[in-house]
Amino acid sequence: MSARIVDGKGMAAALRARVAAEVARLAAEHGVTPGIAVVQVGAEPSSQVYVRSKGKAVSEAGMRAIDRTLPVETSEADLLAVIGGLNADASVHGILVQLPLPKQIDAHNIISAIDPAKDVDGFHPLNVGRLARGLPALAPCTPLGCVMLAKSVHASLEGVEAVVMGRSNIVGKPVMQLLLAENSTVTIAHSRTRDLPGVCRRADLLIAAIGKPELVRGDWIKPGATVIDVGINRVQVDGQPRIVGDVAFEEVAQVAGAITPVPGGVGPMTIACLLLNTLRATCAAHRLPCPAI
Repeated sequence: MSARIVDGKGMAAALRARVAAEVARLAAEHGVTPGIAVVQVGAEPSSQVYVRSKGKAVSEAGMRAIDRTLPVETSEADLLAVIGGLNADASVHGILVQLPLPKQIDAHNIISAIDPAKDVDGFHPLNVGRLARGLPALAPCTPLGCVMLAKSVHASLEGVEAVVMGRSNIVGKPVMQLLLAENSTVTIAHSRTRDLPGVCRRADLLIAAIGKPELVRGDWIKPGATVIDVGINRVQVDGQPRIVGDVAFEEVAQVAGAITPVPGGVGPMTIACLLLNTLRATCAAHRLPCPAI
């Protein structure tokens, strides 16, 4: 293996520590404690695990966690009422609705109902539009983490040839906007792209978020490229469950200059960036300067 392993877990721990220090400063100097509400409808097991990990990270950062767990049969109108109450609560600075939602609820209506200033997931149409226009916005956490990981390898992303595999609203499109803001040259590739391996081989920076286990092989990679693997795929290997990325790690690590592991790469940064977004939302709500972290 020749590639440098990009330690997302370590980077996330350092970012969380910096956020926690700023949270403590806000409390000491201004009497303000960031509050984040996590809204979950139903008790889907994998969502519960994720919600618990978020809650633990929020508490460790010195923030106030507000849990709103609703029955699976909750109507869209009732969920909108909960969102409205959280929007009106000045002690709540961030609102996160755990997806997916039950079939009787339209997720687009719920996301659009969140106060954009409290939209720490970065999914509200206003934040999406501001990001596309290059204006200040709360950006989605996973793309934000991807760019931070890339910048830990590259002193500057200016002029870097970046290929983003995947065009989702959650990762592909927003990470493209963030890379454009860094003056990268960005290509979006997807399932209909002709000669996908050839497109990937152009990349100085490849961000794989296409949702297919180990799709990206070693011969898809430009020697020395940086590879950020967003994929989380549950597979069976010799009858045992495993989590793998969208990248064939062992193969790609022989060619790439730097690569994120799965797990331990992008995932920890996503939660750390959620805390960062909540800190930024809190500073904005109280008209306080937010430090560059």
